[in-house]
Parts: sequence; structure tokens; C-alpha cells
Amino acid sequence: MTDKLTPSIIHHFSSIEDPRLDRQKKHKLQDIFFITLCAVICDADNWVAIEEFGKAKVDWFTELLGLQHGIPAHDTFGDVFAAIDSKRFTECFTNWVSDLANLTAGKVIAIDGKCLRRSIDRASKKSAIHMVSAWAQRNSLVLGQVKVDDKSNEITAIPKLLSRLDIAGTVVTIDAMGYQKKIAHQIVQQDGDYDISLNYYIIHAIKKSLVFY
Repeated sequence: MTDKLTPSIIHHFSSIEDPRLDRQKKHKLQDIFFITLCAVICDADNWVAIEEFGKAKVDWFTELLGLQHGIPAHDTFGDVFAAIDSKRFTECFTNWVSDLANLTAGKVIAIDGKCLRRSIDRASKKSAIHMVSAWAQRNSLVLGQVKVDDKSNEITAIPKLLSRLDIAGTVVTIDAMGYQKKIAHQIVQQDGDYDISLNYYIIHAIKKSLVFY
């Protein structure tokens, strides 16, 4: 009998290097991650809201984490996340969520691209941020996200996202944008199956190329 997986925020994020000076380490890095993720799961969407959530649950956090200096200030949350290796944090987050998904045997992973609301920056002449996400339908979890490069599209972002995920034994669904042989081959190479939707124009083109007897 195999041991059950034990998803732990502290365990999965322990490999991230703390960028702060020793004299600035009033709060443990893993505690900051734990409080932040709990707050975001409960719909906190900015640093002030995260601090307020922490203070509202301070007894629980103190019992669980053994906090010596209470809940960090919102500036502390912001400064820490601005200084850490964001790529490494994304990798740790993806591994943690994948662990959670494995516990409940998520079977279908939907790959989809979305434009983030209010992300356009007209003053700096920057276009809106476009993200490709992997959604575990059974678990209702976002397993990972990759930002689409400004001069690229979803076709280049999807392989990067897939490479970060454990898709063995799952069915990966992608819309017509992901209709690429290389993407299908990658899914198979990672021991997954795929269900790629084709839009009307692609189907029509395929039908025209067929010879009926």
C-alpha cells in the first residue's frame, strides 16, 4: 500500500530563497506564503486585504504557524513578493496544486487562454495581459498559468504550460487554437490523452481536402 500524498504549502515552497537581509526577517518566508495563499483562496485580491484576512484569523494562524510577531503588514507582503524569484514561485505553486489534484484524481485538464480584465496600460502603451491556464475540472483548480509573450500567441505558451504539469493518465482538452501536431505529440509523450476542438473553418477546410468515393 502506497503512502498518501501530503500536500503542504510550507513543504512545496521551502525551496524558494529568501531575498531579505537577516535583520529584515521578522516574519518567516514560509509563513508569509502560507498566509497569502490562504487569503487569496478566500478571495483577498490585494496586500491590504491579505493583511486584514490574516488579522481576522490571527488565532488560527498563530496556533498553526507559531507566529512570534503577529500578522505581517501589507507592505511586508508586497515587498517580499516583489523581491522573490517569481518563476520559481510559479513552479512551486504548480507542483503544490498538482499534488492537491492528484489526491482527488483529477482526470480532465482544460487548457484555455484568457485576456485579463483591466490589464491594458494605455499610458505605457502596453497591451492587455493574455494568460494560458490549465484547469482541473474535477477539482475546480487552476493547475498552472503561463503569460503569452507580447509578440507571440497561445501556440507557443501551451507547450511551456504542459511541460510544468503532470498530465499522465489525464485527458487534456484544448480549443482550435491548440490544434498543432507538436502539442498533441507532447501530450502523448507526457503519457496523457487529448481532445482538441476544431472550429467550423478548420473542419470545412479538412472536408474540402478529402476525396470521397
